[in-house]
Amino acid sequence: MLTYLLRRIALALTVVLATLVASFLLFFAGPSDPAQAMCPEQRCSTDRLNQIRESLGMNRPLIAQFSEYFTGLFVGRDFQVSGDTVQCSAPCLGLSFLTNRPVSEEIFSRFPATVLLTVGVVVVFLLVGVSTGVLAATVRGTAADRMLVGGSQIFGSIPPYILLLLFALYTTRLYPIFPQAGSLSDGVIQFLPGLIAPWIILGLITATGYTRYTRNSMIETLSMDYVRTARSKGISERKVVGKHALRAALSPVLTILGLDVAALLSGTLITERIFEIDGIGRRALAALGQDDLPVIMGTVLVTAVIVVSMNLIVDIAYSFVDPRVRLS
Repeated sequence: MLTYLLRRIALALTVVLATLVASFLLFFAGPSDPAQAMCPEQRCSTDRLNQIRESLGMNRPLIAQFSEYFTGLFVGRDFQVSGDTVQCSAPCLGLSFLTNRPVSEEIFSRFPATVLLTVGVVVVFLLVGVSTGVLAATVRGTAADRMLVGGSQIFGSIPPYILLLLFALYTTRLYPIFPQAGSLSDGVIQFLPGLIAPWIILGLITATGYTRYTRNSMIETLSMDYVRTARSKGISERKVVGKHALRAALSPVLTILGLDVAALLSGTLITERIFEIDGIGRRALAALGQDDLPVIMGTVLVTAVIVVSMNLIVDIAYSFVDPRVRLS
């Protein structure tokens, strides 16, 4: 097991390093010119653009820029901004072009809001999706089965942004059934009620896929020999479904669960923008419109770390959920 974990960790670090190199080349060696975007005048002269590039450190060789960036991830860096020294502690993801704040502060200060959003959404779509899928599998071929599967397919075929917009419009603005999201700086207790609306609608949208995955996996598992053996021993149907079949049926569900959790923790751009949640996704969207490359690159790197970490966790969780799987 230790060898397997070390191999998977090495593979995860390789993916993160490849993402770091690719994103750095794309953002800082690409055609985008942050100096042009940061120019206070409508049209900057060549001298003015060169001054801005020099202040951003973009006039140095690309290898030197990457070396400083990579080293800063482990030991931190110091930046000179208008004659002042701005310290960026490790892991230093650079300095925002617009706010002159460390990117790590820009991202991680908003991470708790995204985590709270993710936790609520995961609880909703697991409860609704898995329970509905199990129910549909146990009544396979009946009208209830067709209604559950058909309803999930219809609901899941609607573009998510339309459902999010309509739900936000009618439940938080026209008819304020749910409170609008506030700021996490006001306190967690005051912030949580504003997450009820996105928890519900985003959880229901995501649950449609879990309904179909769980149903298909449960149907396959219920036909296994060990399930028939459990039934022949007189074990109640509830124990057969809940203890024997469901545990093995959750293996494929864990795969999409890891990806969905990683996507949510990386920032749900549309949801955070519509419900005005000050999370990672909303900050990344703002940085994209302002050509704030360090923030965009920092978000990409953090996203890569989250994705590979979740994949590693899912691989380990397989051995605990499904007794047929062993790490080797």
